[in-house]
Amino acid sequence: MIDAELVPQVAARFKALSDAGRLRLLAALQPGERSVGELAEAVGRAQPNVSQHLASLLRSGIVAARRQGNRAFYRIADPTVLRICDAVCVSLAAQGADRRAAPSRMRRRRAGGER
Repeated sequence: MIDAELVPQVAARFKALSDAGRLRLLAALQPGERSVGELAEAVGRAQPNVSQHLASLLRSGIVAARRQGNRAFYRIADPTVLRICDAVCVSLAAQGADRRAAPSRMRRRRAGGER
C-alpha cells in the first residue's frame, strides 16, 4: 500500500530510476563503492554526465557519497532499490517468456489446433 503522505518521495525515487544511464550506474555500484572515474569507465559515459546522474541519485537518497581528497566515492545507500529493480527484471523476463510463447499458440489456433 502506498502511504499518501509519501507519494512525493516515492515519485522522486521512481523519477530517479527512470533513466537507463542511472540504472547502469546502480548496476555498476552493486559490487560496492566506486569513484566517479571508475563508474564513468564502467558505464562508458563521460565523467560530467556520470556526475550529473549521480547527483540525481544522491538527491533521491538512492546513493551516498564520501570524499577522499579530490575524489568522490559513491555507494548504494538504500539496498531496497536493488530489490525493486530485481522484481521488475523478474517480471519482464516472465512477460518476455509469455510473449515468446504467444506466437506459437496463435499459429496452432490458426492451424486448427489449440482452441
